[in-house]
Amino acid sequence: VQLQASGGGLVQAGGSLRLSCAASGSIYPITTMAWYRQSPGKQRELVAGAPSGGSTSYADAVKGRFTISRDYAKNTVYLQMDVLKPEDTAVYYCMAYVHGVMGTYWGQGTLVTVSS
Repeated sequence: VQLQASGGGLVQAGGSLRLSCAASGSIYPITTMAWYRQSPGKQRELVAGAPSGGSTSYADAVKGRFTISRDYAKNTVYLQMDVLKPEDTAVYYCMAYVHGVMGTYWGQGTLVTVSS
């Protein structure tokens, strides 16, 4: 399974960005898609998750500001990020879990920089 992420960039605090991640190559349905992020010197952390047929979930730090959504026809996951803060600066990674092969796959990461 290949994941191609896009949409990162530089934005001022209070601004918005939309990340996209398209999955390809899976012969099984993708069970869960999610976004993680990693800041310098910190561990990678879960930002938001979107399981098939289930409820979305968010890290406390982004609740009310970020929205995850999936386009099942396109095998794509989005992360709408609003009211961005400097502490949201990180490399954002999309993840896909395929239960049929019990495999976890990662995109290449896209850098989000929020200036104050």
